[in-house]
Amino acid sequence: MKECNQCGKCCLHYSDGGLSASAEEIEAWETFNPAIAEYVVDGKIWMDPNTGAQLTRCPWLQLLPAGTTNRTDKYGCSIYQDRPEDCRHYPTSIAEMVRDGCEMIEVRDLKAPEQAQKMLDHMMSDSRPPAQKT
Repeated sequence: MKECNQCGKCCLHYSDGGLSASAEEIEAWETFNPAIAEYVVDGKIWMDPNTGAQLTRCPWLQLLPAGTTNRTDKYGCSIYQDRPEDCRHYPTSIAEMVRDGCEMIEVRDLKAPEQAQKMLDHMMSDSRPPAQKT
């Protein structure tokens, strides 16, 4: 599995209503970052602050300037430290990555999905809550 190359596919795929934020996250935005809270309407995120309509793209997704040797688009998040948990936890599974066309996935991951899932879980351990043991 490759490291994230900032292709933006996840952000572009989910930013038009496919994400949510907890009441706690929204409350924190209202208190500490009202600029983010402006894009929340009735608990739904990434809504147009003027019309209340769902935006088709995350307002915090930024196309980064192309490097001199890099000709592919790269994206960044201007609220990375305050992004919703949905964003922090992505990707959660190999199947999700395949479905979304994630560029981190490699052929060897598809051939050994259980091993790839373990690698993904390890890579994302700083971003996700610990797994619940049943």
